[in-house]
Amino acid sequence: MKDSPGGVPYSRLRAADLLPVGTLGLRARRPRAVLSALGIAIGIAAIVAVLGVTRSSQASLLQQLDRLGTNLLTVANGKDLGGAEATLPVDATRMIRRVAGITGVAPTTQLTAQNVYRNELMPVGQTGGLAVRACDSALLPTLGGRVRQGRFLDAATAGYPVAVLGYQAAQTLGIARVDAATRVWIGGHWFTVSGILDPLVLAPEIDRSALVGFPVARKLLGYDGHPSRLYVRAQQEQVEAVAGVLGLTTNPAHPDQVSVARPSDALTARVAVAESAATLFLGLGAIALLVGGIGIGNIMVISVLERRGEIGLRRALGATKRHVAGQFLTESLVLAAFGGAGGVLIGCAVTLALARARGWTVLIPPEGLWGGFAVAVVVGALAGLYPALRAARLPPTEALRTV
Repeated sequence: MKDSPGGVPYSRLRAADLLPVGTLGLRARRPRAVLSALGIAIGIAAIVAVLGVTRSSQASLLQQLDRLGTNLLTVANGKDLGGAEATLPVDATRMIRRVAGITGVAPTTQLTAQNVYRNELMPVGQTGGLAVRACDSALLPTLGGRVRQGRFLDAATAGYPVAVLGYQAAQTLGIARVDAATRVWIGGHWFTVSGILDPLVLAPEIDRSALVGFPVARKLLGYDGHPSRLYVRAQQEQVEAVAGVLGLTTNPAHPDQVSVARPSDALTARVAVAESAATLFLGLGAIALLVGGIGIGNIMVISVLERRGEIGLRRALGATKRHVAGQFLTESLVLAAFGGAGGVLIGCAVTLALARARGWTVLIPPEGLWGGFAVAVVVGALAGLYPALRAARLPPTEALRTV
């Protein structure tokens, strides 16, 4: 305490002393301080984790789009006027290949009368949701797929009872590896499994199918020559133009009975859905942060009531209202800062764990890190403002009665 030029004593509180004085209550009541900071930490962790997980998921989807391309189109049989399933023309593949801007066409046919089983003893109705499709060697390069094990169909194997299993089909049938003894039962005939495919994001129907060649399908499985779905690759700059003429090219007599789709639109829709879900969870995180801020405010009010004797003694020794308010506001800020830092660390850990578990690239936006911490500090300041002002307005004589 020093004298002013007019001889009136006044008190000074240095900035270096503010932090030790402001954290006195926190150090004296550590369990309560930790629980109070935990409320802020949960809210910040939720916000950081939502931003991190959403961005990591979106980055993974966009990487898939970049790798698989957005220039894949599918042509499938639609419905006729009576609502029955229409039939694509036999020469649909040849007609589509004539369209300018197309780089690849792969016809397939679902053999609806046939099913695939692990052996001939399986009940007929237990299909596991799997399909049998006929295709040719153009399917894999057109889809940008890869063989996980074995080899794909080619001109040498297409005419023989040889099958390639999609990823999900192999899992459903319990086939984990391919060797000379690996077989499946299709249409009353044994088919040797020559390969298993990697998952195909843009063609999930292939994932759940057993694929056979067109020649053997015609000879053993009743294939009539009509395709049911064609996969078309177009030049990127001509995708829209190609999509606009595919229906008429495939079936000039009834273009309305042809369904043209772009599978990559499903991945784009998933990005939009992820953004919508992120908004919802950010709202929940904000509510948790609000609850944490209210908790800090409540604890600070209780702290003021418990420490009235300390406040009165400091005021009697020369502390000003501004010093008392600064002490309690600092305490609230430190509490929120610890909670914010802990929340950022927890949110990063959750994002890292989930991204690694799902094989995503970890991507946490920088604004989520510093923004989360800054929001925590602001919430702490707002939560501690009223208790700090209340402590500052407490008359010293009334406060000293509690000593």
